[in-house]
Amino acid sequence: MKEAAVSLSPIDRLRSELAVKFDDPNFFNANWGVVIQSLKTGEIIYERNENKSFMPASNMKLFTTSAALTSLTPDFHYYTMLATNGTISNGILHGDVFLKGSGDPTICGRFNGGDVLQTFDGWADSVKALGVNAIDGNLVGDDDSFDEEFYGDGWDANYETDWYAAQFGGIVFNDNCVDMTITPSDSIGKPASVTWNPPTNYITVVNETVITPPDSNYYISFYRERGTNKVHVRGNFPVNKPVWHESIAADNPTLYAMTVLKEEFERRGIKVDGVPEDIDDVAAVPNYDSTLHLASYTSPALSQIVKAINKPSQNLYAEQLFRTMGMVYYGKGGMRTGRYVANPIFTSWGMDTTRMRMIDGCGLSRLDLVSPANIVALLTGMYRGKYFQPFYESLPIAGVDGSLRNRMKGTAAENNVHAKTGFIGYVRSLSGYVTSLDGEIFAFSMMANHYTVPTSMAEKIQNDVCVLLASFSRSGETKLQVSK
Repeated sequence: MKEAAVSLSPIDRLRSELAVKFDDPNFFNANWGVVIQSLKTGEIIYERNENKSFMPASNMKLFTTSAALTSLTPDFHYYTMLATNGTISNGILHGDVFLKGSGDPTICGRFNGGDVLQTFDGWADSVKALGVNAIDGNLVGDDDSFDEEFYGDGWDANYETDWYAAQFGGIVFNDNCVDMTITPSDSIGKPASVTWNPPTNYITVVNETVITPPDSNYYISFYRERGTNKVHVRGNFPVNKPVWHESIAADNPTLYAMTVLKEEFERRGIKVDGVPEDIDDVAAVPNYDSTLHLASYTSPALSQIVKAINKPSQNLYAEQLFRTMGMVYYGKGGMRTGRYVANPIFTSWGMDTTRMRMIDGCGLSRLDLVSPANIVALLTGMYRGKYFQPFYESLPIAGVDGSLRNRMKGTAAENNVHAKTGFIGYVRSLSGYVTSLDGEIFAFSMMANHYTVPTSMAEKIQNDVCVLLASFSRSGETKLQVSK
């Protein structure tokens, strides 16, 4: 047997290198779904299980944000209104005050310089400017712009305490979470200090922490009793460890928002005789066209909101946005009405939506099923559409920001790859865009399902593939020695 030099074109060599990556024997019991396509020529560079169904994890956010940008446009704004069915006389507002929600997720510190109460304080100032120093009615949260579903189908009940599984609905305040801070003291054997923001009485905290000696076992856990807002904080806190921050999902976000609004009104000098209420407990919903408008809030543009979804991979915002499409086009926000809006868009990009399963808007559900071909069709559709730039700018950038800030640093993929990550148990996804040395843009989707090795091994393959694509040039050729 002798060896002969076989001339491989650059593209054939690239395909060979990609096959080696995805043939990694550590994944023999798992599935890789891959499509890599040139957006310049339309050529499929590589594919594997391209039409098979995979759990996408947070790659589902690509579907939500692309459909929302296309249907609502990047200039879409939410509008939230505070109104009353009563009258004002002698400094007293006689009647109930209604917060008419629109599903806006941006009433929070993220869009208000870190001040979670800024919007509520602004509303209090507006009410006081009308001469009101007392309200003799209730504060009612009208969340009927959305349906009555609060969790995604297929979400694990064990997630209910966690910020990434916060309840969704027509009213959202502070990501529907309470931000906890655990601070150690020098008193070994005593509890740590537990504070929370906003400093509301809506939650009850049971402090079961213990200050322990330096460098002892360190753990803090949180548990909110189901159907309540009683939060247990547990764990050992060594005296030499830093402050611990955690966001805990609140139960019944509408009553949470109205309780904090009442507390803030009273803190700023507006006495409220009534109680916080949900619109479901009110006999008559007002006609808002005939109510007295007290204050309002307009959100940042959708082009900014999608960045808050895709870069940090914010689940609640994705759920809110998917339902918002249904609210705008069908009058009621929900997954079903959201799909009515999204599916025709996906069909126009060449997807067979009858073979997809879009169960939630963020990808936390293990019932979501899409194919790599679906995702690359989406990426291609957005690339050729009117709203590519805000979509592209919303994606994490390798080695720079979002959920890719610590990946691919010091490689040709750094500050090049714009892509969405996805992770739930035994699922690791990465889909987006990469530009080659020649300036050729590739759309790609790589999804690993059912692996049992460390997730870092799936990430390494994804990173290596991105570096190969970023380093690729169609010029020149490589000699490969093969047996003959």
